[in-house]
Amino acid sequence: MESESHVFGPVPSRRLGRSLGVDIIPFKTCTYDCVYCQLGCTTDKTACRREYVPLDGILAELKDKLSTQPDYITMSGSGEPTLHSRLGEAIERIKAMTDIPVAVLTNGSLLWDADVRAALAPADLVVPSLDAGSPSVFQKINRPHKQIEFERMVDGLIEFSRMRRNECRLEVFLLEGINAATADVADIAAIAGRIRPDRVELNTVVRPPAEDCTAVEPGKLLEFAAMFDPPAEAIGAFRAVHQQQAFTAEREAVLTLLQRRPCSLDDIAAGLAIHRNEAAKHVGELLAQQLVEMIRTGDTVYYRPVEK
Repeated sequence: MESESHVFGPVPSRRLGRSLGVDIIPFKTCTYDCVYCQLGCTTDKTACRREYVPLDGILAELKDKLSTQPDYITMSGSGEPTLHSRLGEAIERIKAMTDIPVAVLTNGSLLWDADVRAALAPADLVVPSLDAGSPSVFQKINRPHKQIEFERMVDGLIEFSRMRRNECRLEVFLLEGINAATADVADIAAIAGRIRPDRVELNTVVRPPAEDCTAVEPGKLLEFAAMFDPPAEAIGAFRAVHQQQAFTAEREAVLTLLQRRPCSLDDIAAGLAIHRNEAAKHVGELLAQQLVEMIRTGDTVYYRPVEK
């Protein structure tokens, strides 16, 4: 089934345009269990690096999709990509087959490891996350593996940025009632000043999260952006790429499916033979347009059209 593929898209990305995703970690295998994750709660919380998915098969699959001409090839997907022990080799082999830039979206939790920093060196763009300015908030929002200590994580981000030769954008994810108090953002901004990325991007929840979370209003995001030096960029809800015909056609298919019956992300992925991440992006756009709504039944989140 396509939803179990290791290469998905291109999908519309608010930051990267048309992004061809490369998913090198099994579903929900991660060092964190973030409250806002669009794919639900982590089922395998680990700090163990190994070859979770055979690399040769992934690269063969990717080669067949290069004709889609994405803006970026993005190492991301269902788990934390730096957990894959052959990540560096994967990036080097991708760059040997194409001139399309390679981005890695990482939670930044393992950058204290010199092997992980070396693995990321060949990438054109690395986007690590920093969602907390203190150990207590770190535990509350990211719920890390017991081996991931706050100061160790921060030191890794600083060391990676100091030694890197690629572009680094630091993503900060803010949620009301968790890390969006002025004092919390000031703490994050102070650490970002020590990391010194090329830029800081402030984000908030727009896609379906793992748990009930409250987004930060756009005006407040702009106020928080001014607290960073230099000022951060408040990421808009969706960029123009989301309105391209190929994406709107697939989004209409998602809406049509939901008009038949409420569906979870897995139901949508299976029903339309797409990756969970593609389903999440389209549902997120439909939620933003107030065309669908989220309902919970037990531990499962379903989506259905909004009654007019």
